[in-house]
Amino acid sequence: MMDTGGGGRPDALPHRSRDASRDRSEIELVRGLVSVPSLSRHEAAASGWLASEMEARGLERCQVDGALNAVGELGEPDASRLVVLLGHIDTVPGNIPVRIEDDGSPHGVLHGRGSVDAKGPLASFVAAAARLGGDWARAHDLRLIVAGATEEEAATSRGAHHLLKRLNGRDEPVPDFCIIGEPSHWHRVTLGYKGRLLIDLLARRPSSHTAGPEAGVGITAFDLWQRLEAVAEQSGGRTSFERVLPSLRTINTTTDGLYDTVRADYGLRLPVDFDVAALIAELEDWFGGAAADIDGPLFSDLSALDATGTIRREQGHASLELSLRGYEVGVRADRHSPLVRAFLGAIRTVGPETRPKFVVKTGTCDMNIVWPVWHCPIVAYGPGDSTLDHTPNEHLELDEYLLAVDTVELALPPVAR
Repeated sequence: MMDTGGGGRPDALPHRSRDASRDRSEIELVRGLVSVPSLSRHEAAASGWLASEMEARGLERCQVDGALNAVGELGEPDASRLVVLLGHIDTVPGNIPVRIEDDGSPHGVLHGRGSVDAKGPLASFVAAAARLGGDWARAHDLRLIVAGATEEEAATSRGAHHLLKRLNGRDEPVPDFCIIGEPSHWHRVTLGYKGRLLIDLLARRPSSHTAGPEAGVGITAFDLWQRLEAVAEQSGGRTSFERVLPSLRTINTTTDGLYDTVRADYGLRLPVDFDVAALIAELEDWFGGAAADIDGPLFSDLSALDATGTIRREQGHASLELSLRGYEVGVRADRHSPLVRAFLGAIRTVGPETRPKFVVKTGTCDMNIVWPVWHCPIVAYGPGDSTLDHTPNEHLELDEYLLAVDTVELALPPVAR
């Protein structure tokens, strides 16, 4: 997930007096979690491992829930306030051998898929909660839920949607505060993520000779790409966070000798408060022109309310289909909320010479899923360099990870009060 603004890690990490035994235990937590593979839709083993670790470290009501989330709690279920620490336990593909490398720092560097995105942030949540303990939560009449959610990387966000159904304000309370586990270095607080819409195209036409007058089926995919580029150009905006950012994810043409087919997938990163209804109208207009020579019946179930569905027209072996999916609204949190103030104060305490910074990101995460429903103060926080997300060189500085644990531990008491 690309970010914008705010600068990178400090030139030097703070040196704090540490509990060596606790540091080793917390490093083993993140190393162990990274060591259990958890590709999206295959998280069961990692969730089971983490639920057991949470229980061993003193968290309460630890379980693997119906969406395979790893969940642990502190405090009473009927406490007057609820704070949710929502990380994700799944990863993208890629086998990076798990190892701790000595780079001259006190604790070294952890290599492995998910070390940054986002098992490092998730482990920092568990470690901080374990430091505080259930008695602390009860003394503050606070319920704390730590969750490692599933399928965040799969664009389905199964785990986050499951928590939304559970914490719905009827069966269980809606959170008063939510912290999303995503990397942006220990001294930075992420306030916003762009929205997203995925667009799939399928077109099929009778084959024609390349020397003939017909443009070929592939031009349909190119025409749609040009229309999306025009939408992006018209969106304006001074920064990448404020503009529509289009991407051509895949394009493939095939033929069986009688009929030619093109499949293409596009992505749009959308700014906060983007007019998705106007975009759908633009896509419907493009579809009408592209399908003008197909006289068959029109099927359409596109909805401006949730931006999911399909338009399809077909006649014989000719067809054109446009599908929308994966829609998420953009989010930008209030930088003056009590939650933000708590994190800024904690960062300053952990590193008195460190200047806290804000960042917004051009990607998406589970913040886009839960905030439109919960509408509570929210931030994303976690150790690690987000430019290493999804890369073959993904690694986490363990000194920074421990500083993030310190920061979360110190940020929660002001929120509890």
